[in-house]
Amino acid sequence: MSRPVKQIHLAAHFPGVNNTTVWSDPRAGSHIAFDSFVHFARTAERAKFDFLFLAEGLRLREQNGRIYDLDVVGRPDTFTVLAALAAVTDRLGLTGTINSTFNEPYEVARQFAALDHLSAGRSAWNVVTSWDAFTGENFRRGGFLPQEQRYSRAREFLATANELFDSWRDDDLAADPVSGTFLRDARAGAFVHRGEQFDIHGRFDTPRSPQGRPVVFQAGDSDEGREFAAAGADAIFSRYGTLEEGRAFYADVKGRLARYGRRPDQLLILPAATFVLGDTDAEAQEAAREVRRRQVSGATALRHLEFVWNRDLSAYDPDGPLPDIDPDPGEHTVAQGRAQVRMYRDRLATAREWRELAAQKNWSIRDLVIEAGNRQTFVGSPATVAASIDALVQADAADGFILVPHLTPGGLDGFADTVVPLLQERGVFRHDYTGSTLRDHLGIDRPAEPGERPTP
Repeated sequence: MSRPVKQIHLAAHFPGVNNTTVWSDPRAGSHIAFDSFVHFARTAERAKFDFLFLAEGLRLREQNGRIYDLDVVGRPDTFTVLAALAAVTDRLGLTGTINSTFNEPYEVARQFAALDHLSAGRSAWNVVTSWDAFTGENFRRGGFLPQEQRYSRAREFLATANELFDSWRDDDLAADPVSGTFLRDARAGAFVHRGEQFDIHGRFDTPRSPQGRPVVFQAGDSDEGREFAAAGADAIFSRYGTLEEGRAFYADVKGRLARYGRRPDQLLILPAATFVLGDTDAEAQEAAREVRRRQVSGATALRHLEFVWNRDLSAYDPDGPLPDIDPDPGEHTVAQGRAQVRMYRDRLATAREWRELAAQKNWSIRDLVIEAGNRQTFVGSPATVAASIDALVQADAADGFILVPHLTPGGLDGFADTVVPLLQERGVFRHDYTGSTLRDHLGIDRPAEPGERPTP
């Protein structure tokens, strides 16, 4: 017996200024003006996407002691943007990355509960840990947590936040049918948490939100990150957009759910994906090559090479050969606040591999960075892209994709106008929203009401 056709989940990541963005394109707009966020969000909602996603930047990134080129316009606060977007959208989910290393459960739970009320049940929290002391310098607990303790804190952080969300019942605040005044259960909002990371008690001041709790996302790819997602997340981001790698990640994470008493459909796998469209596949391939060259300028190529060499390479010609000097394997790093630095644990081995590849292909520094960092997931005509997305989802390489366009804010428009209708024709994507909350869009159950609660 054949299994039912899977429905595809689609979301959009507002990219800001990052490695996927072609900020120099004449069609590119502001990355911090509210009009840009509005255009992007309304396009995603017009296309019936599940949600919009915002990443988080807690510190301006640096390279060689200077602010990194990608951060010259700053990095807006996630909650402020999402709360404003709640007023100009009706159904689109609003997902934000909020750090569990430098915040406190009460504060974060209160903010997300408020956002869920303001948006009528459309909020989601991407729970992350911070990996570098550089970012921590902006906070009083700057970088003191070692790697093995960050997920321990994150697990207890999420558990504590859930206790706060669950400290109210749905009927704790109800109108008296006779007097018309509101009646409140005497235990509403009462909480007590005693743990290794948090020792707090009191009353949570925000009633249970429309979704019960906001949807929870997780972004870690490590074994600890996958386990954390299996234990308590509703969706996990993935960086695997190919069939073989995607299926391996999908099977691994879904296979962990049973030991937490969860079903495979209770955790969605959503890789990030870029795309380049053209009237024909050949036209799209040519456009994709041009996008990659514009994403990687000469200066950008040198900055990327510095991640591996751990040296100032500004004196080198980006259109010339790779440096003949070896990387500096020391603990210091010329790049601060850049997640890419963690990708190159063995700098000497990576440098040898890149030198061999560049020699074989006769590549310059810029050529190498363009090819080695190529992450274009879907390239082709709308029909080709729609078929590729559908094939990966039906093959259990993903449950859907979070699209990252290379233009802000209009880069999603073409996908919404050409690819989405083809997915709808295939019967694998909705023609309209059938529910009002993000849990409705994702097919995720509303959490049950809590049992016994502490007495205030």
